[in-house]
Amino acid sequence: MRLDRPPEVIGIASGKGGVGKTTVSVNLAVALAGLGHKVALFDADLGLANAQLALGVRPPFNFSHVLEGKKSLNEIVVTTPQGVLLVPGASGIQKMASLNRAEIGQIVSAFSELDSDIDYLIVDAAAGIAESVMLMMAAAQRRYIVVRDEPSSIADAYGVIKVLMRDYKLDQIYLIPNMVENQAAGRQLFSRINDVCSRFLGHTLRYLHSIEADSQVLASQRHHRSVLEHAPSSAAARDFRLLAEATRALEPVEYASGAVQFLMERLCGPR
Repeated sequence: MRLDRPPEVIGIASGKGGVGKTTVSVNLAVALAGLGHKVALFDADLGLANAQLALGVRPPFNFSHVLEGKKSLNEIVVTTPQGVLLVPGASGIQKMASLNRAEIGQIVSAFSELDSDIDYLIVDAAAGIAESVMLMMAAAQRRYIVVRDEPSSIADAYGVIKVLMRDYKLDQIYLIPNMVENQAAGRQLFSRINDVCSRFLGHTLRYLHSIEADSQVLASQRHHRSVLEHAPSSAAARDFRLLAEATRALEPVEYASGAVQFLMERLCGPR
């Protein structure tokens, strides 16, 4: 199912590691592909890339080869068993975790080479507020912030949101409560954080759906599969499908480039 519009770019980040950011990225990509969309997943956690493990593939090349000029983007892309086009990051290469603005611009421009027409490009960014992460999120049309209901996760998620709103003047920020007890708890977590953003930042967040805690998620990771494949009738699989449906129901966001080279103006132009 091709959307009759340019591809949508969704950046997914978190304030801290260990909150399930990559799990959300991978399963959202698989769920959107399951709805008939053509989906690409860019593992942009470039120092500790692990989306390939969750999808059960071992790409021979990764984005470090693109930055070194050894491979083109099309040469490193692999199609996973779930039908997702994976752009693999580089795991355990320290330089990839601290790229500068010019190198991030090189990454963005590389996406103009992507041959396949896609509906969604999901960017699984690193955790935290490093400039490279913020530039990746600025590249997206929508920003999903994954958070757990625990003090450190909430505080760090708020830190990311504050930088995106105040320093980068970005909107279209959606909070994705993960591993919550039920949907009511997810809504409550969203409301608490949204109230703080409204009070201290003067802007509000958006909400789509929460992901309930489910032991099948960990089990799926041990088998290097998405939870939608491993346990399709599980609560988590249901929630990822509902998140995907809510995502595709969103109105398209206008942006200048109109193609996958989605934000050279944002990176290279004045902010």
